Amino acid sequence: MLSTMASSNSHGQDSSYFLGLQVYEKSPFDEVVNPTGIIQMGLAENQLSFDLVESWLRKNPDAMGLKKDGESVFRELALFQDYHGLPAFKNELVEYMAKIRGNKVKFDPKNLVLAAGATSANETLIFCLANRGEALLLPTPYYPGFDRDLKWRTGVEIVPVHCSSSNGFRITRLALEEAYERAQKLHLKVKGVLITNPSNPLGTTMTRDELNQLITFAIAKNIHVISDEVFSGTVFDFPGFISIIEAARDRNLENTDVWSRIHIVYSLSKDLGLPGFRVGMIYSNNETVISSATKMSSFGLVSSQTQYLLSNMLANKKFTSKYMKENQKRLKRRKEMLVSGLKKAGIECLKGNAGLFCWVDMRHLLSSNIFEAETELWKKILCEVGLNISPGASCHCTEPGWFRVCFANMSHQTLQVAMQRIKDFAERSSCSGIGKSYQQNMSSFRRKLLTSNWVRKLSSSDRDEQER
Repeated sequence: MLSTMASSNSHGQDSSYFLGLQVYEKSPFDEVVNPTGIIQMGLAENQLSFDLVESWLRKNPDAMGLKKDGESVFRELALFQDYHGLPAFKNELVEYMAKIRGNKVKFDPKNLVLAAGATSANETLIFCLANRGEALLLPTPYYPGFDRDLKWRTGVEIVPVHCSSSNGFRITRLALEEAYERAQKLHLKVKGVLITNPSNPLGTTMTRDELNQLITFAIAKNIHVISDEVFSGTVFDFPGFISIIEAARDRNLENTDVWSRIHIVYSLSKDLGLPGFRVGMIYSNNETVISSATKMSSFGLVSSQTQYLLSNMLANKKFTSKYMKENQKRLKRRKEMLVSGLKKAGIECLKGNAGLFCWVDMRHLLSSNIFEAETELWKKILCEVGLNISPGASCHCTEPGWFRVCFANMSHQTLQVAMQRIKDFAERSSCSGIGKSYQQNMSSFRRKLLTSNWVRKLSSSDRDEQER
């Protein structure tokens, strides 16, 4: 007999977001080996500036070879390290975080806890702030993985703050109040509100007005504010990024109670494009949170070797300045390429200025304005067109027909292929009429996928969320 956790399906793996990733693995696109395969546009990875990181590594072999001034530090790094992290790395990390924010805010390394990626950081922070059965408010649409990261092991409930396309999915005080009242009717104690800024999946930064409304709401309700800022270094266009810490400081809240209830989650997975290194962190001015999170970090440490390598990289200010500037330029160009390609196919996007993806409006391609129609469209795009994108239902969007489409995890040539595929699909859909099957040139592999459990098993949780 297994535990309840092991035998339950509360992980969220049956979401269409995860199912799309699984289907992609069955036949990944390769320009030479598998040119009719599925192109991965559902994974928010930043591969556009790998060459800059690789160039630095070639020029700094000592860091890669775990040496200092030509002498090996392997023994020092390989032996036991406590869970506080290497001071040199934490010092460089807080400086890098400040640099991304235009040095408008400063961070104290004593208030930082390292974790094995943002997933681990978010879960650890939730363990510190809420008990099983208590609740967090999350503005929709939100990153599908939060159903796993925030709920699965903590037992915390998520109450969505429903945002609308009518104002670009901006957070309003009314939406926050409605979500809070809904939680109370469900007898859920709200412990905080969690935002992603820049937003995943919207690809937008929060305005100062939104941040101030959020802070005022947190003060009124005596709750925490968690700001997931893992995409803060991907802002490539106006307006700039404003951190929750900056917004609170500008209101002179440093010596008030709410200052200890504001927390940041960050990682190097998106900004530096290093998700495999598993480097995340929690930043908080709450001493008890830092103490508890540090103890919990034993379950998800960052290796000493990784910390040593990255402390050397981040210490090179000339490199980090060049990387940040060039990376933002490349992200902007790539995003413009995606937007232009979609526009040629008659598809519009929400105006964005950050992130590794666009929030794409395909409502006109639905056979009807219901989530079942969105599911059918997603199946066609995944299995017939050969593009893995994330449907809005997986992000708990309240309006069917929106999709998250990633653009930074592939080559220029692959994105061109993807844009041609979606253009052909849109044109054929227009000619044949929305809702009719699109079967031309469909491989036998894709026919099997369309009727297989991989796709048929589409998340009931996606649909159930919309019905609540």
